[in-house]
Formats: sequence, C-alpha cells, structure tokens
Amino acid sequence: MTETGPKRVILAAPRGYCAGVDRAVVTVERALALYGPPVYVRKEIVHNQHVVANLRRQGAVFVEDLAQVPAQATVVFSAHGVSPAVRAEAAARHLKTIDATCPLVTKVHHEAARLAQAGLSILLIGHAGHEEVEGTQGEAPAAIQLVERPQDVDTVVVPDPERVAWLSQTTLSLDETRQTVTRLRQRFPALVDPPSDDICYATQNRQQAVKRIAPQCDLVIVVGSRNSSNSVRLVEVARQAGAARAERVDQADDIEEAWLRQVDTVGVTSGASVPDHLVHQVVDWLRRRGFDHLVTEALVEETLTFALPPDLRRDLRAAGRPQS
Repeated sequence: MTETGPKRVILAAPRGYCAGVDRAVVTVERALALYGPPVYVRKEIVHNQHVVANLRRQGAVFVEDLAQVPAQATVVFSAHGVSPAVRAEAAARHLKTIDATCPLVTKVHHEAARLAQAGLSILLIGHAGHEEVEGTQGEAPAAIQLVERPQDVDTVVVPDPERVAWLSQTTLSLDETRQTVTRLRQRFPALVDPPSDDICYATQNRQQAVKRIAPQCDLVIVVGSRNSSNSVRLVEVARQAGAARAERVDQADDIEEAWLRQVDTVGVTSGASVPDHLVHQVVDWLRRRGFDHLVTEALVEETLTFALPPDLRRDLRAAGRPQS
C-alpha cells in the first residue's frame, strides 16, 4: 500500500464467462425463443443467481428434480452434467432433453466410464454435493470414491492398490488438487493419471490471473455467487498468492465500505459463470469512491468456443434459424 499514489483498480483478465457457461446460457435462451416458454432446466443452468434470475424472467423454470417436469416437456440439463440414471429417467418419462453439459465435464464422464470398465478404482477429487461431482460419480458409482481434501487421502481404501486412477472436478484449486495428487501418489505409486488435466482451462486461467495481481493488491474482490465453486476458489487463491484481503460478492451493492480503509489498490476478477456487466458495476462503484485509475492485467486471450447441443442445432436448422 502506498501513502500518496493514485487509488487503483487492477482488473484481471481473463475473467467471467467461459466457453461452457456461454454455451449453456445461450442454449436456454435459444430453446426459449424456439420452443416458447416454459422450458424447464434441471438445477441451476450455471451457478450465478443473476443469470438464473434473468432466464427465469424469460420463461425458464428451474427444478431440482425431473419429477417436477411435466411429461413430454422440454428440459435442459445444466452445464454441470447429469448421471446416466437421470438420463434414463428423462427417457422413461418421454421428456425432450437438451444437454447443455460443458464438453469439458463430459470428457471427465467419459474418462470415469472408461477407467471403470478397465477395472480400476477411481479416486475423484472434488466437493461432496456439487452437481458436477454427483454426475461424474453416477457414471460408475461402485468404482468411484470421493476425495475432498489432501488429508482425506489417508483414509482411502481400495481393493487393489496397484489399480488406482484419479480424476477431478473441473473447478478446483490447481494448487490444492496437486497437493492431493501428490499424497495419493505417495500412497499408491502406480496411480494412473487422466489423459489430460481435468481442471478446465478457464479455471486455470482465472486462477493464474489472480495470482499475478494478488501481490499488488490491498484487497481483491471476486464477483461470483456463493455456490460457484470456481469463484470461491478464486478468493482462496488470491489470499494464498499474497493479497492482503480477498472477498467474494454477488454484486457491487455487497461491497462493504469498511473494506476500503487504508486500501490503495483493489484487484477485481470474477468467476466463470459471471456476466461481465456485474464486474463493470463493481468497477464503477469503486470509481465513485476515488479508485479512478484502472489498469487491466491480461494473462492470455481465450478464443475457445463450443457448438450448441446437437438436438438444439437440429431443431434450429429445421426452423431456419441460426445455429451458433
């Protein structure tokens, strides 16, 4: 912190929507425009209260369970994925399904099924109760054990210590996941790695960007909802990387004036399910309080995009509407 310098905001990049979130949100919007409301969505399409509220205003109906969806209605599976049992239930009830699962989550599902078919015990690093974890576990429930923290490794029991593999939730802390894998490998030297890193590119990029700005900041503000795993991880990463303080907010109105005492530099970023206008509202809030020197720290430029779900693209094509 400086005594006389200008009050700064350092805006991290990349931040906000990743390709999987953008695809999922656009999927619901296009489905509403094509089929008309209501379109049902199992769970929150992404973990952001503002996104969910906006889609609800457009006619999306969010449900916790498929039993809440009328027979033959249209239902969208969220970006976090579902288990084979959920897909089977939807088919049995003759629901029209649109799968908005992030392709990077689908990749983990395929890895889980393949490893289980090969007879390996799978140790899934992730958070209990998270929709993504529940969906992945559902691919091979008899073969998968959840490992939430590095210290949980000591209690893992497997039938054959020579036939063990690990996978992870896509939105975890890179550093903590590496610690867990290191401890797993100490216990199980023959541990099989996934073919590629399960923590998604967007999660990694946002964590690396926060690591870059955190040492310069008296305060880091992460925009994101409480149930957003990757947003919560960004707060943890910022603190571990040297930020004097780090806080999560859903919106600018959640910022407390007291956080700005003796603060000259504020870092701002957002989780992968946060629309960028919420970030700019935070920047405007800070500007009105004297933080009028804005600097952007860009780590990489993200260019990845995902096509809309095949069934939706087919129906859009049949209706003569754009498919992207």
